[in-house]
Amino acid sequence: MDYYEILGIAKDAPAPDVRKAYLRLVRERHPDRFQDPAEKGKAEEFLKQLTEAFNTLSNERSRQQYDADLSKPKLSAPAEIAEDAYQRAAQMMQAGDFQEALNLLRSAVHHMPDEPRYHGALAKVLSKNPHWVREAMEQLEHCIRLKPNDPGPHYEMARLYLGQGLKKRAARSIETALRLAPNHPEIKRLAAEIGPPNPGDVTDPGGPGGLLDRFRRKP
Repeated sequence: MDYYEILGIAKDAPAPDVRKAYLRLVRERHPDRFQDPAEKGKAEEFLKQLTEAFNTLSNERSRQQYDADLSKPKLSAPAEIAEDAYQRAAQMMQAGDFQEALNLLRSAVHHMPDEPRYHGALAKVLSKNPHWVREAMEQLEHCIRLKPNDPGPHYEMARLYLGQGLKKRAARSIETALRLAPNHPEIKRLAAEIGPPNPGDVTDPGGPGGLLDRFRRKP
């Protein structure tokens, strides 16, 4: 998607014009202005794209990178666009530019919504901000629906639940992760950290050893 087109500005527009265009469109197209569910949904999607465009073009470094990308030969296939965004997001994460990584991963998910890798990577970036934890969980739910036998998303979900103080839900998620990968060291470590459920929480027929003992191989 063309961020300049979304904001309705020229490619050489100065930073103040970027902000003015963003604020004007937020006022005009905010989801709260729409009563019809379909129109409200469209407005919510547009607001996400608008925010992504503003975050990119209002930052000098990310704008330079975006402009450089615009000058490259255009990828046409959605799978190619998504994979390119995913690879560049990995580079941004290594560089510590999580906002740009977030923008790129949203693009990857947009172009290939059925690829669990992209949802998982987006969830990891979102989880770094406490205000985005709910959305991170939604992305992990996508991963689980797309690839239910992958222990990774269940582990990440347990970690997020635990961080939110939701021990019962964390126990359920780590239980599933343990069933899928009983010998994975990180999963075992988190299961031990969560410990056995409290009375009234998840039933633990494995006995006093808790979740870890339940999946430990018997001699």
